[in-house]
Amino acid sequence: MLHVPDGPYHEMVAHCLDGYPEEACGLLAGTADPAVARRCLPARNDAASARVYTVNPLDLLRADRRAEAEGLELLGVFHSHTHTDAYPSATDVAQAPDPEWHYVIVSLRHAEPEVRSFRIRDGAVVEEPVARDGR
Repeated sequence: MLHVPDGPYHEMVAHCLDGYPEEACGLLAGTADPAVARRCLPARNDAASARVYTVNPLDLLRADRRAEAEGLELLGVFHSHTHTDAYPSATDVAQAPDPEWHYVIVSLRHAEPEVRSFRIRDGAVVEEPVARDGR
C-alpha cells in the first residue's frame, strides 16, 4: 500500500493538470516502510509529449538531494495519462527503472482525475491501494 497524505496528493494532481495537454511527471519522497509519500517533487517532462514522459535528469538529481537532506528517500515516480486510463502502458513497463519503486499514474481522461499506484517487477504489473488522509 502507498499512503499519500492530502498535501502531496493534491500537489501531484495539480502538477498533472498544469502540464495538460502533455504528460506531466515528478517524484514522490517519503518513508519506505510503511510507504508514506511525504513530498511531491514535480519534474519537467523532457519528452514534451502527450503520450510519453522522461523525467528531466537535473530535476531527478534535485529531488534525490532534497529527499536525502530531509531524511527521506525517493519512493517512486508519478506521471499523467492525458487520454487513457490510469494503468501502465507497455512503454511505462519497459521504462520502469527500479523494482522497489511505486509507479503512480494520474489519469486525466475524465473530468475527475483518477490516481492509481502500481509495482512493476520484471515486467509484471501489480496494483496496490492508494490511501489518503481525509478519504
